[in-house]
Amino acid sequence: MTYQDTYAAGRRTGPSAPYGGRPAAPVPPGRPRRGPGGRRALNGAFWLGLVAAVLPWWLATPPGSLADTTDVLTAAGRITGLVAGYLLLVQVLMMSRLGVLERWLGGERISRAHRDVGATLLVAVLAHLALLVVGYARMEKNSILGQVGSLLTHYEDMVSAFVAAGIMVAVGVTAVRGVRRRLPYELWHHLHLTSYLALLLGYGHQFSNGAQLYEPGPVRTGWIAAYLLVVAALVWGRLIAPLRFNLRHRLRVADVVAESPDTISIYLTGHRLNQIDLLGGQYFRWRFLNPGCWWQSHPFSLSAAGNGRWLRLTVKVVGGHTAELRDLHPGTRVWAEGPSGTFTAAHRTRERALLIAGGSGIAPLRAMLEELPPGAALIYRARTPADVLLHNELDWLAQARRTSVWYVIGSRDDPGPRQVMSPEGLRRLVPDLTRRDVYLCGPGGLVDEAVRVLRRAGVPRRQIHLATFEL
Repeated sequence: MTYQDTYAAGRRTGPSAPYGGRPAAPVPPGRPRRGPGGRRALNGAFWLGLVAAVLPWWLATPPGSLADTTDVLTAAGRITGLVAGYLLLVQVLMMSRLGVLERWLGGERISRAHRDVGATLLVAVLAHLALLVVGYARMEKNSILGQVGSLLTHYEDMVSAFVAAGIMVAVGVTAVRGVRRRLPYELWHHLHLTSYLALLLGYGHQFSNGAQLYEPGPVRTGWIAAYLLVVAALVWGRLIAPLRFNLRHRLRVADVVAESPDTISIYLTGHRLNQIDLLGGQYFRWRFLNPGCWWQSHPFSLSAAGNGRWLRLTVKVVGGHTAELRDLHPGTRVWAEGPSGTFTAAHRTRERALLIAGGSGIAPLRAMLEELPPGAALIYRARTPADVLLHNELDWLAQARRTSVWYVIGSRDDPGPRQVMSPEGLRRLVPDLTRRDVYLCGPGGLVDEAVRVLRRAGVPRRQIHLATFEL
């Protein structure tokens, strides 16, 4: 297969769309819709909060008090404990799904920050535990195991603290990319939800044993206020906002359509759909309220832009839950949380865009094409022609939105796809590549390789957008 016959390209003009959609979201040249002001404010608030968490220890520790190794170990244990407590609050806040965080940071940045803070939190928890056990053992001239037993039996709320530490270790291990990919989504999701339990279990020992927190005063009051604010954010983001949305719109399944042997589209209807503040490329967390699916919630992007009449999600059948979605009946009630995500045309930084999809990753990009200005480009990777989804709609969009569409067919090792998905190949298809935003959605291997190729081709990192659903 040669470079030229690896893909079919179309760039045509035609009438307006039968699918609905909205006009392109304008962006002033050179000015990103998602400005840096909010990110800088949140970044500053994070570091200010970290300083405020550790400052009480600094102020309460007189010069010369760290006279020997035992003092240094226990002091380091207390510092890492304060850091761990603060980072746990930050982690749970990032899981609260507050709209302001997504608008200011963006889904990709929140996901990356969640991963980085989680790794640091795990190190801080283990360091806190190890340093205090060794420091107290030296102070009381006890063995390590003997000191652990002493902490569990003689210190208030210490059993729950050890359980909380175990939960955080389990969550940290399952967040490792290699482990994460081998776990069913449902198991990974429910393990992550135990972070809330860790917050509850760790609360008691901080205030009953923490050297800076057990005495009444402004420091203790400040920490309690921080806990209350995080819990309030959780209640709002996870309970109140979704309840309001579902009572208002009352979504139901209208139809289930097979797009291919292993892919389906689910059409939904409801009330006041024209009032949903929705952008192409965003996703919801869906819970279908039938006997086999009600207890599971999964993130799926919409595969068509909002039109006020129906919503559509296109799902690849890869497991037990998605297989059961084939059998949904019209009228089935649906609980939805969203819309979420900044993987949208309105968050681009340049006027033109390149979209790269793989497999079912075409869903959010197909919706986004309705809201991008004319002149966008789409590269759709698939193993076989049968794996190309929504083909007729993409061909129509190529005409109606003057979009260049290339279907790159074959395995990643075939010469044609390898040549296309290279810096030279991308520049040949899209000569102004470095002056476009690039949106990527598809299998992890395709996305990771595409990011490397784009960076080698000179596309700035801020112009590369990834679809992220993990929080």
